Amino acid sequence: MHGRIERPDDDSLGDLIQQLVEDGRNVAAAEVRLYKQIALYRIGKARTGAIALAAGGFLAFAGLIAALVGLVMGLAVLIGPVAAGLVVLAATGAIAFLLVRFGLGKMAALSGDAEEKAAISAGERNP
Repeated sequence: MHGRIERPDDDSLGDLIQQLVEDGRNVAAAEVRLYKQIALYRIGKARTGAIALAAGGFLAFAGLIAALVGLVMGLAVLIGPVAAGLVVLAATGAIAFLLVRFGLGKMAALSGDAEEKAAISAGERNP
């Protein structure tokens, strides 16, 4: 009997390396899940902004068409339709401007908000 006593609960070096590899895989999988959740969160916040941008673009295009139709009608009659076309252009232009500004503000969510940045930074400090 030498000074070493074998204990049945001692892990071999191979078992420890296998556990280390498994833990590494678990950490990597957790990181992937975290970044997937961050991406889904950002996409969810930016979706309404993208919809507002698209609606603003379509409305601006419709306003341009209405203005051109009004101009054509104004040239035909030389009085009322031009003013009507300009009023439609001003109204749709103002609405389109507001929708585009709103949409651009919502698109800023793609870079993450303060709460999300604080959570990420706290997670990096506490591994």
